[in-house]
Amino acid sequence: MKVEFIIDKKYDFKMAKAMGFPKKVISYIEEQYKTSNKYLKLTKELYQKSWNEINNEFSRYIEKETGYKWFYPKYECVISVIHSGISNWGDAPKIVRGWKENPYFMRRITAHELILSHYFEIYKRNYKEEGLTDGQVWALAEISAFALTSLTKDVKKWWPWNTKYYTNHNYPHIVDMQNKLKKVFLKSRNFNEYIEKGISLVKKYPEMGPIQKHKKE
Repeated sequence: MKVEFIIDKKYDFKMAKAMGFPKKVISYIEEQYKTSNKYLKLTKELYQKSWNEINNEFSRYIEKETGYKWFYPKYECVISVIHSGISNWGDAPKIVRGWKENPYFMRRITAHELILSHYFEIYKRNYKEEGLTDGQVWALAEISAFALTSLTKDVKKWWPWNTKYYTNHNYPHIVDMQNKLKKVFLKSRNFNEYIEKGISLVKKYPEMGPIQKHKKE
């Protein structure tokens, strides 16, 4: 699996509109592309160089840990002027990452978004009959990404400054389940067992999903 960092203004706007950002934010995005295009291109190059240093090892790591090969040979990562991180829910191999980060610090969240997309594909192709809501699948994917970017020794090679299984994130409503699934992750014989126990647990939490609070003007 390879990751290609790209600039895609149309996709950036598309995601902003899909998330209900107000008109003033849309105007801000337009202005950023006018004034910062040179630096977006530089960011793209720096991100690509940094990611290339770990890509092959990370790719093999996820296949080994999950037991599933990547479903696409290449993922595109759109450099965004507004979004810090967005994954795709399984209909295209594309993620989004913010452009204002240190090119080494950006690695973990980029990996996180890739794992989200991978988890969505695993669920869609192998566990869809469980009948979870999109929000429940999202919650399990998020928690899995936190685990796979922090709880194994491998990750210390790629982002040693940022290996905490942190719970002080933007989704406090998943923390209780996240804490329970930490023990499951560490004790499970394989990733399928972890998925199956997560599915059983998330059914006790019907109100799941990313909460968007952007108001339309």
